[in-house]
Amino acid sequence: MTTLSAALVGPTPLVEPRARFRDLLASEWLKLWSLRSTGWSLLLMALVVVAFNVGTAWDHYRYWYAYDESGRVAFVADGMALGDAFTGNASTVLILCSAAVGAMAVVGEYGSGLIRTSFAAVPARTALMSAKVLVVALTQVLFGAVVAAVSFWLTQAVLSVRGAGLPVTHPGALRLMVASALLAPVCATAGMALGALLRRGAVSVVGAVVVLLFVPMALGERRHLTATLSHMTPLKAWQRLAAPGPFEQPFPWSAGGAWLVYALWAAGAAAVTVLAVRRRDQ
Repeated sequence: MTTLSAALVGPTPLVEPRARFRDLLASEWLKLWSLRSTGWSLLLMALVVVAFNVGTAWDHYRYWYAYDESGRVAFVADGMALGDAFTGNASTVLILCSAAVGAMAVVGEYGSGLIRTSFAAVPARTALMSAKVLVVALTQVLFGAVVAAVSFWLTQAVLSVRGAGLPVTHPGALRLMVASALLAPVCATAGMALGALLRRGAVSVVGAVVVLLFVPMALGERRHLTATLSHMTPLKAWQRLAAPGPFEQPFPWSAGGAWLVYALWAAGAAAVTVLAVRRRDQ
């Protein structure tokens, strides 16, 4: 009787095991690095950012004796070489490039249709997108660390010829390097959030330019409200952390507040990326 019942019911359906999160991380890592453009784009980005920094240090080296004696003494005494280790122009390029990489990591899959295959293979979209965010963020952390370290070493080597280079143990040097390195993953996750919301490459990149660059530049420091709003952006947070000396502004703020801005932007952007995909692609 039991055999007859089993025959009528049919074979027990096989249940596919849920993908382990570490397997999703490995899959996203392979997916990212299987693209030939990933390595070349990161290399080109690194060369451009380092070139901006080294170019500024080389300018000070070349025209060192064009400054008067007091200017040269002040440059060394005030540790102004830190300003060459990672310049404002380099931070702008880093923000643009990292945000674009983050946006395209999401938009690229929608444009190629690969996202449908990914969702079919892994219905747990929260876990899948979380893995993607972590992989992109980790890649950008490594990228930012390499760029910041190479920039510091090369710029200080150039300035050391004039006796103006600084060691990494100089006050503020390590903080500058860490802040510059972490600027990359913060902006990459922001780009991913914009990509998940806008779903178009060009629109997402333009949105990143507006949110990460135009908005903080448009907000002034002379009024308390606009200063507070500008301090809540990654660009201004980096400027606060990169300041070699006392941060002299009408409304000064602490380095701890700048680190908090980094953390909130990264966590908030990651949450937006995951929730946007989960809710819009049911």
